[in-house]
Amino acid sequence: MASASVSGVALPRKANLRAQSPWAQLFVRLARNLPALLGLIVVVLFFLTAIFAPMLAPYPYDKMNLDLIEKPPSATHWLGTDESGRDMLSRIIYGARSSAFVVLLVTFVNLLLGIPLGAIAGYFGGKIDNLIMRAADILFAFPGLLFTFLIAATLRPAVLTWARENGLGALAQSGYLDYAVVIIALGLIGWAGLARFVRGQVLAFKEREFVISAQASGVPTLQVIARHILPNALAPIIVSISMGMGFIALSEGYLSYLGIGLQPPNPSWGNIMADNAPRYWRQFPKMLWLVIAPGALFSLIVLAFSFLGDGLNEALNPEIDA
Repeated sequence: MASASVSGVALPRKANLRAQSPWAQLFVRLARNLPALLGLIVVVLFFLTAIFAPMLAPYPYDKMNLDLIEKPPSATHWLGTDESGRDMLSRIIYGARSSAFVVLLVTFVNLLLGIPLGAIAGYFGGKIDNLIMRAADILFAFPGLLFTFLIAATLRPAVLTWARENGLGALAQSGYLDYAVVIIALGLIGWAGLARFVRGQVLAFKEREFVISAQASGVPTLQVIARHILPNALAPIIVSISMGMGFIALSEGYLSYLGIGLQPPNPSWGNIMADNAPRYWRQFPKMLWLVIAPGALFSLIVLAFSFLGDGLNEALNPEIDA
């Protein structure tokens, strides 16, 4: 075992790790977990692709060339072109931007609703706990994805009609409202699981000595929750959020594939698969790359977030030796 020496006394590698900053400890632990490290690399590349999509895409995602319809991969179009002559690589790159945008905003909505409601339910208990948890139970009573489909399918026509009736027809045609529908639909469902998880963490910590001591010292309730309970529950919350982000990306793909999420020409891996699936079956294997490319990316992103979540669970768990 590698060791260090201080005043002639050998120190194990574990002591060296503890001497580092918390972020350095986290990275070292992740680096020792190969699947987690690969997951982290894929996730970082995913968000970097979303940020720099205009620089990375060789063509505008909505540029059509009717002379190059359904062309196979070539030197000028690495992933070929679709039925409108649009470059597939450009649409997939911009599809990563759409997916990352939805993932981040839905996660923000989940945090905004799930953490406060879960903390309040766990700390105060009683009628407040019953009210919040019964609302969560109503959402859990339905299959998650089917309930999301129902909300999105019901919400989208209502939002578009409202926009047109209020002189916002240009906004309705721009496609931005499609993002709003997807984010609202996924956010309304996703907070419940996080709230229940946070509630369990608060229940586990609120009877601990340091919390009771803070209460006895007259610390305001909100400060007890925000400064003493939630920071100690932060590690499992981070793990839960990380593992849920892959499901959000996949759910956005489902909605777009079914035509109730992002609509063309807005780029989404889901609607790319939906647009090309019929021709894939009719012209197999000629159209293989049009469906395989976005499908493989969905699998890669979900696995990456899953591996990263598992790695964070080990890295942030103080009971696991370094």
